[in-house]
Amino acid sequence: MQLQDKLCEIYKILNEHFGELHWWPGETPFEVAVGAILTQNTSWKNVEIAIDKLKRADLLDPLRLYVAEDSVVAELIRSSGYYNIKTKRLKAFLRFLQEEYAGNMEEMFNEELWTLRGKLLGVNGIGEETADSILLYGGGKPVFVVDAYTRRILERHDIIPRDRNYKEIQALFMENLPQDALLYNQYHALLVNTGKHFCRKKAPTCRGCPLETGKLL
Repeated sequence: MQLQDKLCEIYKILNEHFGELHWWPGETPFEVAVGAILTQNTSWKNVEIAIDKLKRADLLDPLRLYVAEDSVVAELIRSSGYYNIKTKRLKAFLRFLQEEYAGNMEEMFNEELWTLRGKLLGVNGIGEETADSILLYGGGKPVFVVDAYTRRILERHDIIPRDRNYKEIQALFMENLPQDALLYNQYHALLVNTGKHFCRKKAPTCRGCPLETGKLL
């Protein structure tokens, strides 16, 4: 089976199993961006607690969060872990947003995709996965997000060797699938759910996994 056919078959199988997932959860592009930064090295459940506290404090706003005391922000996002580090990362993003786009997320997303991606990667604490999550889920930009679940599933099905880097894995999807943000959104969500429920790092549950069928050989 050709690589393009294999990727399409994975999508078809997982989509039939999980259905439409409507990921990423977030009421606004700004909330998505905050969530993308906070979810580094923690579970989404912990991020939801932090975001809820920011909302209750009326700080889920670019300017209000930017001018808030670091100690206040750190306490509100404590559930997300590494809260002092993440406070600095949030503030670095907020400073970037204020200085480059006057705090306007819509204005930021009007920037050309790869130009904006390059700028985001220049912000302290924003790596490729975080930048692409902001671009895809917050801005609806057609860029594929690669995470540990994606890498693990592809490696275990012998689609990629273990030495592939982020850029190479991303290109594998973007060069073999239509440039479609909605497709990338759903595909990544399907891989995340597969990783969480079946293809776990330790003690994977292969029996019953939708990709167990052997259709990818």
